[in-house]
Amino acid sequence: MKRAQSNEKTSSFDILIVGAGPVGLSLAVALARSISGISIAIVDRRMPSPPKDMRASAIAAGAVRLFDTIGVWADMAPQANPIVAMKITDSGQGDISRPVLLRFDGEAAPGEPFAQMVPNRASGPALLNAAQDAGIDFIAPVQIVGFEADGAKAKLLLADGKHLCADLVVAADGGRSALRGYAGIDTFNLDYGQSGLVTTIGHTLNHENVAYEHFRPAGPFASLPLKGGKQSSLVWSESTERAKALGEMAHGALAAEIESVMGASLGHVTIEDEVQVFPLTLRIAKRFAAPRLALIGDAAHVIHPIAGQGLNLGLKDVAALAEMVVDAVRLGRDIGSSDVLERYDWARRFDAALMALATDGLNRMFSNDLAPVRALRDFGLSTVDRIDGLKSAFIGHAAGTQGAKLLKGIAL
Repeated sequence: MKRAQSNEKTSSFDILIVGAGPVGLSLAVALARSISGISIAIVDRRMPSPPKDMRASAIAAGAVRLFDTIGVWADMAPQANPIVAMKITDSGQGDISRPVLLRFDGEAAPGEPFAQMVPNRASGPALLNAAQDAGIDFIAPVQIVGFEADGAKAKLLLADGKHLCADLVVAADGGRSALRGYAGIDTFNLDYGQSGLVTTIGHTLNHENVAYEHFRPAGPFASLPLKGGKQSSLVWSESTERAKALGEMAHGALAAEIESVMGASLGHVTIEDEVQVFPLTLRIAKRFAAPRLALIGDAAHVIHPIAGQGLNLGLKDVAALAEMVVDAVRLGRDIGSSDVLERYDWARRFDAALMALATDGLNRMFSNDLAPVRALRDFGLSTVDRIDGLKSAFIGHAAGTQGAKLLKGIAL
């Protein structure tokens, strides 16, 4: 591979990755540590910096294997907390009791939890440090004002009049991806009329590494176990109006609301971090690739958080694209060619669409309080709870260890 070249107006690289979030950084590190001599630059409108809040992400076993294989998991692991089980309840409006209808206990492999909760304050620095150690260039802060692909090269046009060129450009710039728009890729969009409320809660009872998902008429309510036993990450879906009101509450009043939803599962609750509220939408790109361009992460797909698979879906993109690029390099092929990108598009668009349909269906099924629907879904949950083979299949799918090599822990 060639090294980066530049003059006063144009800088050239093998690969440009737009977006310095966890998905973009993961791809950069995976490629830099798999291909000798490759020139990669990460481009962002802000200077990358470690997150300062207490938010955390549920990382499936397959994504943990990816992180371990590219050499960053060791720096995340000390602050990670395993999820060893999940308890699912279904609550109607005004219900006092919340019986557990379904409990998942299981491992991706012996001794390997099916998921880990990783604070963003651990994953962010680990990925940033790895990218810097791998010699990846950071071009930030800059504003991209256009994208061109002339067949042999792709070009990013910057607001200061300079250009960045590459054989392959990767859009990892989020759900409102400007690069996706510049490339003329349309999206399918659906507004759920819900908002997600995210914060960190403290609680008097030990969570014992168990996650809780309470299905409620306005949307699901999940608490995910953090390290130490007495804190959990809260993801609460509500109607947009109700979520806004909850987000504006004093912390004491909000904690009381949370306790009323959770019941006695974790005891007395306190609010430990700022409360963030964001709209919930479904957004799927109609293509995950264009000439010289691949979409990954939220730039390709935004799904409902009901199954906690948003980041994991993006890391599956990373695993697939990294493997295809590495294979192309070893075969002496153009890494930005249409056949490489068409393979990526086909491999990831189908999987993302299935996950979008699944999360959308789950949200529609559980976000209502109609008695017949509740009776049917409660029967379904309790039936699944009694069939070990079916539960194991669900756990295996949630662990995300199938597909690309990195998800299996195999180096490229």
